[in-house]
Amino acid sequence: MGPHPAVAAIRLAVRRTLAELAAEAGAAPGGAVRERAVPAPAPVPVPVLAGTVTVPGTLIGNARRHPSGLPRTPAAPGSPLVLVAVSGGADSMALATATAFEAPKLGLRVGAVTVDHGLQDGSAERAELVAVRLRELGLDPVEAVAVRVGREGGPENAARDARYAALDRAAEHHGALAVLLGHTRDDQAETVLLGLARGSGARSLAGMPAQKGRYRRPLLELDRAATRQACTAQSIPVWDDPHNTDPAYTRSRVRHEVLPVLEKHLGGGVVEALARTARLFRDDADALDQWAALAERDLRAADGGLDTDKLAELPPAVRRRVLRRAALRAGCPAGDLFARHLEAADLLVTGWRGQGPLHLPGGVEAVRRCGTLVFRRPGG
Repeated sequence: MGPHPAVAAIRLAVRRTLAELAAEAGAAPGGAVRERAVPAPAPVPVPVLAGTVTVPGTLIGNARRHPSGLPRTPAAPGSPLVLVAVSGGADSMALATATAFEAPKLGLRVGAVTVDHGLQDGSAERAELVAVRLRELGLDPVEAVAVRVGREGGPENAARDARYAALDRAAEHHGALAVLLGHTRDDQAETVLLGLARGSGARSLAGMPAQKGRYRRPLLELDRAATRQACTAQSIPVWDDPHNTDPAYTRSRVRHEVLPVLEKHLGGGVVEALARTARLFRDDADALDQWAALAERDLRAADGGLDTDKLAELPPAVRRRVLRRAALRAGCPAGDLFARHLEAADLLVTGWRGQGPLHLPGGVEAVRRCGTLVFRRPGG
């Protein structure tokens, strides 16, 4: 008898992502896997915690019994490493379990990082419990990392920034090929709705990419329900973060109040439709970004400014992308550069009446002079 359909679907999605990574890792001449310099991490003690639910991990010769019931032979030491970001919830535990099952077949090692945001009582103990469960699944290395969450951008954005910073540090420390994230199609739909509510542009409505830098999201085409079914079928214990149901958080309200109302009054399939919308927006946004990159190269003046006459001839969607690229290059923080800033900069091109410098986030100013638009930091 084969695995549960949800387990099979998740494994297939993970296998496709891992196959791409294995191909990248094996791109050295002659087809050999290129060596990677990986610093040896310090050994991490494994505490024995009350309430720990043990996942079967019986050794059989040199193989470890996986929750699927099939023996799993780990990849050789020194093989390329993939890390999984694991919160302990169903999405990330299903991802970690599938990755532990599939990666050794492709010659990849699997490790994990669980981040303790320190926002709830007992969070450190829960993070270490998740780490214990991951080690019992055979993942190695496994880190439980405590972070300090600031206040900039609100609690959700601040927690996200702290989490990704921790994941970046872990990936660099271990020399990981990639970090896998457990976002599902439901997460994608929520992201699109949040973008709509904030009046964001096409790039925001494009949602989360399946791949960006070192990050991969293998489960974006699968529903959240599938991950919970997979964990139940394999007796994988999960932890439900109470923040996910706390109405104080915007995403929680979208998940538990907005989407159910849309499903009720518009019929089923809203989540799938929103995720499909994200894919379409992403295709459009990618094309416009490519156009903007080419346009910026062609209209850059000798002094480094942008030719305003040529800028004015571009379609607004392309022109504002060029302005955004120039502002970011001058030092504007991406997270603080909003549509209203670009609209004001656009007026220096299309509504020029002798305006003075436009002050942008990060201490950057946009100045029009002698037919060019210059983004700079005064005194820099």
